[in-house]
Amino acid sequence: MAVTDAPADSQVAALRNILTSEKEPLARRFRALFSLKYLASLKPPTEQTVPAIEAIAAAFASPSALLKHELAYCLGQSRHDAAIAPLRDVLQDKEEDAMCRHEAAEALGALGDRGSLDMLKTLRDDAQEVDVVRETCDIAVERIEWEHSAQRTNEKLKTSDFASIDPAPPLPQEAKTPSIPELEKTLLDTSLPLFHRYRAMFALRDLSSPPDLPTAVPAVHALARGFSDPSPLFRHEIAFVFGQLSHPASIPSLVETLSNTKEASMVRHEAAEALGSLGDEEGVEDTLRKFLDDPEQVVRDSVIVALDMAEFEKNGEVEYAIIPEPQTVGA
Repeated sequence: MAVTDAPADSQVAALRNILTSEKEPLARRFRALFSLKYLASLKPPTEQTVPAIEAIAAAFASPSALLKHELAYCLGQSRHDAAIAPLRDVLQDKEEDAMCRHEAAEALGALGDRGSLDMLKTLRDDAQEVDVVRETCDIAVERIEWEHSAQRTNEKLKTSDFASIDPAPPLPQEAKTPSIPELEKTLLDTSLPLFHRYRAMFALRDLSSPPDLPTAVPAVHALARGFSDPSPLFRHEIAFVFGQLSHPASIPSLVETLSNTKEASMVRHEAAEALGSLGDEEGVEDTLRKFLDDPEQVVRDSVIVALDMAEFEKNGEVEYAIIPEPQTVGA
């Protein structure tokens, strides 16, 4: 993504104004968010890094659970310690939407923040805590401990096509030809720790990209069977992975998931956004429009964003974001 020559403080301020304004259309706020995510994640950090992180965190005042959930995700992807404090605040706020708190826990895991381990373990072990938060804290603890372990340096991991920091690394390659049935068995085995099953999930994802790999369609079909899992958190992550892949073979299971009004809203919302990433495929936009009046707010909001993403896909834009032009900065 090209950054304009606008002054750093003006550029971040303009994006912050869009992101934090309840008067701005939600899709435009999402584009501003992903512009700030880009600035917050630059390596090495620049003078815009911390202001961009602060701008993202400022939007936690929004009433939109969907937006706040995405804020937490973007902060986790920043790889910067300035994101830790606002994420801890969200995770510890029992009044906050569980979907947002889950994403804050996952983000602390993505940051590899050992200073958050005690908090994450306390919430993981709290029988009164909601399942989606407890399960995410469990995975985040495992991820942080793996991140700082000797095991990590000894594992041979497939180079991923995805730049994201995932909730779990893929399982290491044990053979030249990975076995999709074996990975699927691990994926669906509810007796195994969630972190280990997530590792199988991301191994299958990496076998699905690029889409013309001979393993791609079988791996997508294996992942789709994860929608039968009893954990909404797990099902939501399957939908997220499908959004990353943008593989046409995932469309039937995503449509089925979005259409199931008995499904958890955090899963349906992720399915809607995943379909948005497939917006250039025939029929996807028409399907999404059917849910613009869905009873669930987070689903309606996700469909709005997904349709904007679909438009972006059809237009062949390089990055789903806004970078203010110099003449409009600060307006």
